[in-house]
Amino acid sequence: MNGARAVLNTLVHGGIDVCFTNPGTSEMHLIAGMVSTPEIRGILCLFEGVATGAADGYGRMAGKPASTLLHMGPGLGNGLANLHNARRAGTPLINMVGDHATYHKPFDAPLDSDIESMAGTVSAWVRRTGSSADAGQDAADAVRAARTPVGHLPGGVATLVLPSDVCWSEGGVAVPVPAAQAPSFDEVAVERIAKTLRENEGCLLLIGGGNMRRAGLAAASRIAAATGVDVLAEKSPARHERGAGLPRFDRLPYPRDLAVRRLAGARHLILAGTREPVSFFAYPGKPSTLIPSGCEVHDLGAASGALEYLADLVAPGTAPLVTDEHRPALPSGELTAEKAAAVIGALLPEGAVVVDEAMTSDQWLPSATAGAPLHDWLNITGGSIGMGMPVATGAAVACPDRPVLNLEADGSAMYTLQSLWTQSREGLDVTTVVFNNASYAILDSELRRVGAFEGEDVRRSRSLIDIPGLDFVALAKGMDVPATRARTTEEFTRQLRAAAAEPGPHLIDAVVPPVTGGS
Repeated sequence: MNGARAVLNTLVHGGIDVCFTNPGTSEMHLIAGMVSTPEIRGILCLFEGVATGAADGYGRMAGKPASTLLHMGPGLGNGLANLHNARRAGTPLINMVGDHATYHKPFDAPLDSDIESMAGTVSAWVRRTGSSADAGQDAADAVRAARTPVGHLPGGVATLVLPSDVCWSEGGVAVPVPAAQAPSFDEVAVERIAKTLRENEGCLLLIGGGNMRRAGLAAASRIAAATGVDVLAEKSPARHERGAGLPRFDRLPYPRDLAVRRLAGARHLILAGTREPVSFFAYPGKPSTLIPSGCEVHDLGAASGALEYLADLVAPGTAPLVTDEHRPALPSGELTAEKAAAVIGALLPEGAVVVDEAMTSDQWLPSATAGAPLHDWLNITGGSIGMGMPVATGAAVACPDRPVLNLEADGSAMYTLQSLWTQSREGLDVTTVVFNNASYAILDSELRRVGAFEGEDVRRSRSLIDIPGLDFVALAKGMDVPATRARTTEEFTRQLRAAAAEPGPHLIDAVVPPVTGGS
């Protein structure tokens, strides 16, 4: 068995059955091995950022790693942005990167680069395989590393660098991968936090990570009902189960000053599956931390069950408060982002997976969809835009029986538009709504916050953030995805219904005015 087959067969032993690829010459033996390994579904992507983002979306919804296959250092470089988002999401991911043959590496050929240094910026684990005999064990170690919790995160990116001669040489052996073990939590530490809750006022519970699923949400609601603790969710949870029948909590606001006001008064901050809150960016004269002065921080950790154990300690017999089913009325007239949110809330199907990269247009979406039937909501975790379309692609691969709705800003859509081609090729049930306001509108608010522009410079700065002239209908149709344009609420309602009723991918170009001063 050559090294490539040893790697792929080991991945199969580890439960890895999907690989999102953008290969080159150095990866051809891995591609040949994938063709003859029916247990692994190879999915071609036209850009590395699509491959890495799709693996992120798959991992979030499948609860197990997908793999990627990238072409050497430049290919890895093209995929780094969405590997960054995957790292911040704690998504388990096997990131395979091909490289020059070991004997060719010293010649510094044109595509040669320091792959390990690049990979280290987004990976919890990096290894270069030195021989075909090591390939199977290295792959097994990569799977194990991807499934190992990293801090408050449930997993991480494991990058395996595979020289081409390692892949074509014989002597490889597939290696069994042991099942992952759920991490435990410190019961004594949880009991101390329970004591803090019972004896102190001014407690705030900040939840995130796996606690944004049903069990964690119910536990947080029970704790709030029994103790009166204020509960807040992290700004951008990787996967959030929402809808009628589940508790609802507000998320930490994105704008720094709003977040500071929301946390003001907290004397005890309890973290459950998330990190200490910090400002997304630095602003002149303002501290980076969002934690009030004098507030004591207590960390429950990310282990499954810690928050439920806390609820059992402080809220025995207490039932969670859940959201009733309700939907907005369908609006009419000229389409705006607010009206589009109401339409989405009115029509969102049960079991939908919503991937949200709507940016400034998303401020009305949480309230409009809170009472919709049960659904999952995937957010941009690392702030690196261009994740929406790829993550939706991967989520659709992971959940072929569920409709996927990608809510996308026009600026970020242009980063990874090639996702539409993969959605068409694979027949994925993804409806993409592009909120087309012809601007990087989120930067409008940042122009004011940083204080770098004054007077006429504010108006002139618009030339740096306006992006008129994008025809998303033509762009989508060029990749064989049916597309329509909506300028009125009635058109948007009709088109969203039609897309939901037809299998396969669709795109709606929702033309809306900019949200001035949005966040």
